[in-house]
Amino acid sequence: MTASGQVMGSGKAVYAADPARSRGRLQPEPVSATRSDFRRDCDRVIHSAAFRRLKHKTQVFVFHEGDHFRTRLTHTLEVTQIARSIARALGLDEDLAEVLALAHDIGHPPFGHSGERALDRCLAEAGGFDHNAQTLRVVTQLERRYAAFDGLNLTWETLEGLAKHNGPLTDASGAPIGRYRNKGVPRPILSYSRDRQDLRLDTFASAEAQVAALADDIAYDVHDIDDGLRAEMFTLDDFSGVPLVGDTLAEVRRLYPGLEQARETHEVMRRLLTRLIEDVIAESFRRLGALAPKDIEDVRRAAEPVIAFSPTMVAADRAIKGFLGPRMYHHARVRRIMDDAEAVVADLFRCYADDPGRMHAEWAEGLDTADEETRLRRIGDFIAGMTDRYALIEHQRHFDSTPELR
Repeated sequence: MTASGQVMGSGKAVYAADPARSRGRLQPEPVSATRSDFRRDCDRVIHSAAFRRLKHKTQVFVFHEGDHFRTRLTHTLEVTQIARSIARALGLDEDLAEVLALAHDIGHPPFGHSGERALDRCLAEAGGFDHNAQTLRVVTQLERRYAAFDGLNLTWETLEGLAKHNGPLTDASGAPIGRYRNKGVPRPILSYSRDRQDLRLDTFASAEAQVAALADDIAYDVHDIDDGLRAEMFTLDDFSGVPLVGDTLAEVRRLYPGLEQARETHEVMRRLLTRLIEDVIAESFRRLGALAPKDIEDVRRAAEPVIAFSPTMVAADRAIKGFLGPRMYHHARVRRIMDDAEAVVADLFRCYADDPGRMHAEWAEGLDTADEETRLRRIGDFIAGMTDRYALIEHQRHFDSTPELR
C-alpha cells in the first residue's frame, strides 16, 4: 500500500481476509482444486433454495404490484455488485464480500419487515424472530442439500460476517450491546456461537463484512428512491432540499437541460450511486490509514468500523432515510398493505400452532413429542421460508378470506 492507502498492483491488502488462512468449516472438506473456500461459499449460496426464493419476497412493494419494482433478489444482486466494487478498490477479498452480500437477506420472511414484525410477536415465548439470526439458521441448519451435513457448511469467516456485519453484538463480558442491548442477542446466534463455533461476538467482523453492510445501505438509499418515483409517491423535485440528492438533481439539470423524465431519473440515480460508493472508499482508506492494521485481527479489534461513510455522507444518508420514512415506508398505501401482510403471517402461525399437521409433512414430523420452544421455532422456520406468493396460497387454503395486498 502507498502512503495514501492505495493497494499496489493486483495483490490484496494486508488487512484483507485470506481464504488460504481461513478458520475453516465446521465439517472438514477436501480443498477444491479450482476454487478458493470463499468462492465455494458464494457458489453454495447461489445454488441454495433459500436464495432462489428471494425472487418472490417483498422489498418494499409486494411482487404483483409491478414488474420493475425491486424484490429481495434484485436488491441482493445490487448489493452484491456494490460490495464487489468497494472490496476491489480497497484490496479486500471480493469473494468474501460477495458471499456476505448474497446471503445477507436469505433469512427474511415473506412481506419484508412486516413479516418479520409479525413473526417476532408470534415467537415471543421462543426468543422472538430476527432475520440475521434466521439467516444463520438457514445456512447452518435449514438448507438440507448435502449428504454429509445440514446447512451449507460455510467457512467461519462467512458465518462471522453474517452474524456481525453491523458490528459487535456483545461487549467483552458478553453483555448485549447496540440494537440488542434491550432485547438481548437472538438465541440462534448465541447458541450457535456457544455450542458449535465461537463467532467472537464481542469483536468487529472482517472489513469484507463491513463492506457488505455499507453496500446494503447504499443500495437501499438509491433503489428505494427509484422505486418510490416509479410508484409516484413523490417526484424528483420533492428532493430539492435533501442533501446529496438535491445537489445531484441540480447538477444533472444544469448539464442536461430539458432531459426526458426517465433519463433524468436514471442519471440522478447512477450519480448518487457513484458518489456514495466513492465516499465509502475514501473514508475507509482514511480510517485504514489512521489505524494502519497489520492484519485482519487488527480490523476485528479496532475501536470503530474501518468501513464507513464520511460525516458529511452520514448526514446525507440520514436525510434520505428521513425523507423516505414518512413518504414511502410509512405511506398510507404501503402501511395498509403491510398491515394486511402482518395479519396473513399471524393467521398462518396460529393455524399451524393449533394443528402442526397442517404444515408439510417434513415440517410437522416429530413435533408431537417436541418441547414448546422447538415446536414454535419449527413453525417460524416454515413460515420464514415462504415466498409472498406461497404465504398467500397457504392462507387461502386455510381461511375463507385472504387480503389482496393491493
